[in-house]
Amino acid sequence: MYNFYAFLDRMKYIRRWSLMRSSREENVMEHSFEVAVLAHALALIDREFCGNAPDAGKTVLYALYHECSEVMTGDLPTPIKYYNAEMRGAYGEIEDEASGRLLSMLPDPLKADLAPYVLADKTSYEYALAKAADKLSAYIKCLEELKAGNAEFKKAKESIEKELRAKQLPALAYFMEHFLPGFMLTLDEMEGLG
Repeated sequence: MYNFYAFLDRMKYIRRWSLMRSSREENVMEHSFEVAVLAHALALIDREFCGNAPDAGKTVLYALYHECSEVMTGDLPTPIKYYNAEMRGAYGEIEDEASGRLLSMLPDPLKADLAPYVLADKTSYEYALAKAADKLSAYIKCLEELKAGNAEFKKAKESIEKELRAKQLPALAYFMEHFLPGFMLTLDEMEGLG
């Protein structure tokens, strides 16, 4: 019996933004889906508008599995995770250990197929796109909360926006200019009825 996929299914129980009052709770499973969609968009934009050639499938798989260790560790709040270099390093080791434990719950042929995404090559361009999508997802969450009148996310939005603008990824800049404004519209406005 192999429990890898049963563990991943538990991502739906792990709440994100645990230190923040949210108007709508978000779980790690839905976040991972959103990051995968955004990563795919960034890879396609990068290819079609920026003249690069990222592997879109690899980018999506990095994004899809980027939080899988959290089924064992939980979602450590950002202020703790990034408190200092030692904390970030220690937490990185814990994440890698949890990812390794998850991989041990697969038969060897599947382990070989999934290991490159569960234990990602953090130096690859596709991983950089997936991490940008992860940050973009957090920014979109902040926009959603602010749109709902929740000022709790004001500082997080400012901080994340600064990080996004500092990234040297033309595809991310393109997405932010051409797609991000739509996230502030109402349904009627998106459909052209407003």
